[in-house]
Amino acid sequence: MTTAAPPGPTRAPAGPRHAPVWAAAFAGLAAGIVTVGVGALVAVVAGASTDPLVAVGSAFVDETPTWLKDFAASTFGTADKAVLMIGEVVVLAALAALAGVLAARRWVWGAAVVVVLGLVAMAAALGRPDASWTAMVPSLAGTVAGLWTLKALVDRLPREAARGTRRGATDGEVPGDRAGAAGPDRRRFLQAAGAATALGLVGVAVGRVAGAAGRAVTAVRDTIRLPAARVTAAPVPAGVQVEGVGPWATPPDDFYRIDTALVVPQVDPTTWTLRVHGLVEREVELTWDELLASDLVEAWVTLCCVSNPVGGDLVGNQKWLGLPVRELLARARPTGDADMVLSRSADGWTASTPLTALTDERDALLAVGMGGAPLPVEHGFPVRLVVPGLYGYVSATKWVTELEVTRFADATAYWTDRGWSPRGPVKTQSRIDVPRDGAQLDAGEVVVAGTAWAQHRGITRVQVQVDRGPWQDATLAESGGIDSWRQWSWRWTVDEPGRHELRVRAFDPDGPQTGAVADVVPDGATGYDFVQVSVG
Repeated sequence: MTTAAPPGPTRAPAGPRHAPVWAAAFAGLAAGIVTVGVGALVAVVAGASTDPLVAVGSAFVDETPTWLKDFAASTFGTADKAVLMIGEVVVLAALAALAGVLAARRWVWGAAVVVVLGLVAMAAALGRPDASWTAMVPSLAGTVAGLWTLKALVDRLPREAARGTRRGATDGEVPGDRAGAAGPDRRRFLQAAGAATALGLVGVAVGRVAGAAGRAVTAVRDTIRLPAARVTAAPVPAGVQVEGVGPWATPPDDFYRIDTALVVPQVDPTTWTLRVHGLVEREVELTWDELLASDLVEAWVTLCCVSNPVGGDLVGNQKWLGLPVRELLARARPTGDADMVLSRSADGWTASTPLTALTDERDALLAVGMGGAPLPVEHGFPVRLVVPGLYGYVSATKWVTELEVTRFADATAYWTDRGWSPRGPVKTQSRIDVPRDGAQLDAGEVVVAGTAWAQHRGITRVQVQVDRGPWQDATLAESGGIDSWRQWSWRWTVDEPGRHELRVRAFDPDGPQTGAVADVVPDGATGYDFVQVSVG
């Protein structure tokens, strides 16, 4: 009688093998970068505004609720576009990583996320005012490349056994099997994902550099020599500047920029034209050469953004060179029932300006120069509007290409469609520039100084108040004209230590600015600027 030999060690059946979450997320992120990179490259041909990131960002700007736009402008100021782009990249990265995780479990789930994002980008690109069907091509190409990359990387994901489904060597597993299998898989995946990420980033970089048509436009701008003005600006009095306050003439590089353009429009002056049409007896078309050959005038004008909070710095003063708009409109001869001009930018943005503000005696200009040089590209080169006495959202159209004479009852503009007032006269405002809020001061004489503005009315008086006491008259600097801001100063003798509050108010010919506190929406903020200081 024989007995069967005892069974030897056996290998337990291998359990299901899963991709690590980190690897799946990396696959999705790499595919997302490829998507963006391919889209940026194709946008070199299709146009910078069709870049998927730019198209989605621009659509977000267009659909931003008024309260959010106000928050962004007051919180981030001129950095609002950079913050938007950073936020967009973070959200896209998170969604791309999610697509990778879903695709590792079921391919169709991850693919659906990529397709939906692609459709959103295509819809955003097609929704731009100047878009044609080709605007969707960069987003479509990026989506196809992203899907292919995601599939290729998901197929290469390293796989690990589910925890608890395999035993150690006592169950028959040869030690080192898992490391031996996963090691090469992981290395191959990381190499593939790293290569895809690098290629995508190269695509983004090349797309940005190659798509910088601004290089060509800037080169053209640098060759332009503006003609002399027929009417020069009045000499600026030596006493316009108060010591300690910022420059009376804002350097162009420091001039605030608030607009909706994520990509600065690149307009070649040799092909630029301005069309004047609508409720006019005669349509007029103006070319760049004709504009430069016109009788240009200079004027010092302070511009202010309606989003400027009380005491804010979204305001600047400069010397502009341009053709008075009233002369151009006189050629077109608006009809008697017209009361508004709808100006349009090269990127489709619009502003509604009262016709009277463009035809009265003020220096409303079709501007070509700023600070003695051609307009900077980001400030509207080759041509923009400058209108004293109105907030920029209803007057200061950059890269302007069209003036439609119409009526407020018949047409609306970009920001008026979003709840802002159709007419935006600048409100009289004042600001304390020194001392700064929270400053620690020594007892004795302290200089309090700042800036006030009431464009096209002029500042006639400024007063300062300490701890809600009586208002004290400040000393006004020399005036540079009613369309420019005015600096002021006041000497405060303080011998009482502790915390103090300083407030300021300005006067125009009609009286003092209002102290009633109002938000920037719908037609500009009001209230007194104040600072709190401590005296030791």
